[in-house]
Amino acid sequence: MSILSDRWIREAALADRMIEPFVESQRRDGCISYGLSSYGYDARVADEFKIFTNVDNALVDPKDFASNSFVDRKTDVCIIPPNSFALARTVEYFRVPRDVLVICLGKSTYARCGIIVNVTPLEPGWEGHVTLEFSNTTPLPAKIYANEGACQFLFLKGNEPCEVSYADRMGKYMGQRGVTLPKL
Repeated sequence: MSILSDRWIREAALADRMIEPFVESQRRDGCISYGLSSYGYDARVADEFKIFTNVDNALVDPKDFASNSFVDRKTDVCIIPPNSFALARTVEYFRVPRDVLVICLGKSTYARCGIIVNVTPLEPGWEGHVTLEFSNTTPLPAKIYANEGACQFLFLKGNEPCEVSYADRMGKYMGQRGVTLPKL
């Protein structure tokens, strides 16, 4: 398994629509950087956020997640309360090739502020907007900037195409658009 370069990412993004919209070079003019890097792609966070709230004393249950655990905001700057989290999504829509696994890591700019970005791997054959979790590990409110870099995706090529892809098994998060809550 090898990590794929900027050249491969660009070709797959343009020829196979692997990433839409696709930014061919790093943009960093007064913002948290995004776009194609040497061995990855820095995705942007969209302006749709679901901010965790405990107003209704809901129980966090991954098998029966209460949507009233969040307040929805469409905004250029999301404020995450202390020791809390928010869900968001990427601006980019991803289409993962059958012989590629995609791993996501948070941006160092956010990590150095105590803001952790979590995303599970994008499996071969999966497509959709990526739901992002921003955890504010600090005792202070934290800002997330919409339409700026949030995380970096690394593309790993398998030794051969998988036998059964995410699309083949009709995974529950296939084709998701917008911020998607847990499903059973």
